[in-house]
Amino acid sequence: MNLNGAVGNMSLQFRVFVVCFVLVLNVGFFTGFNFVRVTTSLNATGIEQNYLGNEEDEDAEIMHFKKSEQEVLTLVHNHILSLSLIFFVLGALLYMTNVNSKTKAFLMFEPFASLLLTFGGIYLLWKGLTWFKYIIMISGSLMVFSLLLMSALIIKDCLIPLKDKGSSEKLL
Repeated sequence: MNLNGAVGNMSLQFRVFVVCFVLVLNVGFFTGFNFVRVTTSLNATGIEQNYLGNEEDEDAEIMHFKKSEQEVLTLVHNHILSLSLIFFVLGALLYMTNVNSKTKAFLMFEPFASLLLTFGGIYLLWKGLTWFKYIIMISGSLMVFSLLLMSALIIKDCLIPLKDKGSSEKLL
């Protein structure tokens, strides 16, 4: 079954539904990203202090305490489950766009690797592998980039469907 370009051939109502879903999903995702920015300052030291604490630093402006194993496991569990579903839905929608197959393949599978590296990395950081904070930063950045690119490509196909493949209803 060839689904290439299928999103652009769907009814206007369905394409509006998809655009609304992707936009609201991005609002939720970037609200979480803003939380990460506030708690870690988006740097390696901030990531380490957020999970391992900084009690020994008497000059710290904000005191952080080491998270318990229960807190870390809950965070890892919740994020891997929820984000894997989010990336599954985005991947399925992306699969139905008119994007070239190599780009699709990369964007459909990269977020899952980033999920495991980012949240598995948080657990490994908490267990004492402090150098994993750099892996967390790189994989987390790739995950954000993938979500943005997937979202933009899906929205583009919804707003500007293929001219010669059916749908004459355009959002733009």
